Amino acid sequence: MPTPVLMPQMGESIAEGTIVRWIKKVGDAVDRDEPLFEISTDKVDAEIPAPAAGVLTEIKVKEGETVAVNTEVATIGSSSEVAQQHPAQEVPEAPPPDTGDRQDAVESAPGKPAPPPRKTNGRSAGAKPAVDEDPRKQRSSPLVRRIARDNDIDISQIHGSGLGGRVTKNDILGYIGAGTRDPGPGIRETPEPSRSRTPDSGFRSPSPGSRVEIKPLSVMRKKIAEHMVMSRRTSAHVHSVFHVNFSTVERIRQQKKGEFEQLGTRLTYMAFIAKAVVSALRRFPIVNASLDGDNVIYKKDINLGIAVALESGLIVPVIKHADEKNLLGLSRAIADIAARARSKQLKPEEVQDGTFTITNPGQFGSQFGMPIINQPQVAILGVGTIEKRPIVVDDAIAIRTMAYLTLGYDHRLVDGATGDQFMAEVKQQIENFRCGADIAGGVVGTHHEPCPR
Repeated sequence: MPTPVLMPQMGESIAEGTIVRWIKKVGDAVDRDEPLFEISTDKVDAEIPAPAAGVLTEIKVKEGETVAVNTEVATIGSSSEVAQQHPAQEVPEAPPPDTGDRQDAVESAPGKPAPPPRKTNGRSAGAKPAVDEDPRKQRSSPLVRRIARDNDIDISQIHGSGLGGRVTKNDILGYIGAGTRDPGPGIRETPEPSRSRTPDSGFRSPSPGSRVEIKPLSVMRKKIAEHMVMSRRTSAHVHSVFHVNFSTVERIRQQKKGEFEQLGTRLTYMAFIAKAVVSALRRFPIVNASLDGDNVIYKKDINLGIAVALESGLIVPVIKHADEKNLLGLSRAIADIAARARSKQLKPEEVQDGTFTITNPGQFGSQFGMPIINQPQVAILGVGTIEKRPIVVDDAIAIRTMAYLTLGYDHRLVDGATGDQFMAEVKQQIENFRCGADIAGGVVGTHHEPCPR
């Protein structure tokens, strides 16, 4: 019996997913739990395993298409079923009838009269029965509703471009940016495909004969663009830059890296930085908080997001309860989430509920950057390149391992004095790192005794 393959529910707040790539083709044999296709959602990119063993007999959703969760995207059956399906697909008996989607396309085409909708048993074709749910929840995600609440916007006034009229982040951000009311379902404005951008962007179409290559944005790049623009509109960004001495940390790394390798992980600068950030967040809980309208939400857990660069963009997996881990635990956790992020093996819950983010542009040689806050958090730490530099020590020039650390924070909640005090604590923790001998038992970084010099 054929087994349907469904678009999975990749998180409580996720309503749809985009198929980025089919790993298997029609006619290919698949084993149960073998990667079948790759999807991208608001939260995570992931490879989806096959629900059963057999042959991929039909693909119903093409690459690049976005569909609601629980939509059937493919079928797994036997090889004989593939042979039976191909003739019917190659030689259709008649053109497919107009559907509700085609009707919408005709209505939106300028200069063409819209034919009356087909009716079946007294109802228009494609009409869906009414659902006894709050239409606002039915037509938008929790993130969209939060943006609407923060900006005092009635979602019902926005014409949604998503599945079933769902209001997407692009819809509400465009509505906010335009500063005008949505024309409503009776008046539809269809922008030219090549000019779907803000009027004041300054973009001009390439002139005839120009040597250019035009490619659509990937799903991940679209998500990153939406999140970054939304963050800049939401938070009052301020940045503080501190020059930090990593010489003590470097000395510990050289002395302890062999022991860490025997325990199956590498001792990196990022583990020390994460440990220092955790200590500072305990002292300044406002930096670990978030804003919800007129309320401040103080997070009791410290969940560190670690930005990981991918070939196609950036993703921020989260180390939950980072304050409960020692240096060894943080080293293992950072290596684990980075490896699984690059191999697209993260679970949806592993990119949610972060309370503070660390990003590391310094690994590519950047001296420092001005990172954008990862909403709904109120602060982010940027790590510049860590290298030996000449500095003044006791009125003499000395060589030390140094780096610039940048804190980006939301001035709506975090004042400059608080942000600088937080960074001063991070600096103090790194420059005066203390340790003990039992690195596996949790002593390293707990201030038991000074590290040997």
